[in-house]
Amino acid sequence: MALDHIRYDILAQAALRGVVRTVLADVAKKGLPGEHHFKISFNTAAPGVRLSERMRAQYPQAMTIVLQHQFWDLVVRDETFDVGLSFGGVPERLTVPFEAVTAFYDPAVQFGFQFETIESEAADDANVTAKVPERSSGATAGSAARPPAEQKKADALPAPAATESDLARSAAGTGGEVVSLDRFRKK
Repeated sequence: MALDHIRYDILAQAALRGVVRTVLADVAKKGLPGEHHFKISFNTAAPGVRLSERMRAQYPQAMTIVLQHQFWDLVVRDETFDVGLSFGGVPERLTVPFEAVTAFYDPAVQFGFQFETIESEAADDANVTAKVPERSSGATAGSAARPPAEQKKADALPAPAATESDLARSAAGTGGEVVSLDRFRKK
């Protein structure tokens, strides 16, 4: 396969991060419409991520937050978003750079995508996977983050914020379809 000098993989990731930014900015202005809510996974060790030492100790690598009923003060900037959430009854303020986001999922419409690390020289493989998973049971912001053991299990799944029933459906081969950008490349 020819070397991709344009780096469509990087452009596609930037565009999808722009979708996350636009959606969150709209929610910050107008609130969540209808049944929409978001499960956002991010790398807690990424540069620019700000969270309390308590949360960093509990989630040293990755964390999934839910923006549904119990979040406040959502502020969206060009490169980051800030949000207030409660973890175990303790209010916390998080700052998350869009570059740290690893997955975005809206269970209300079964729409989501995952981001992968792009190596600067690895242009041969598509590095963005779009996912339209089956509807999962809605979690509330009270369960905004997963314990590390549960996060490791979810990291092995193709869809963010998967539940045990999603895992069973995936094992049975009845989950949503993964669409890779390779499908659209000319061979």
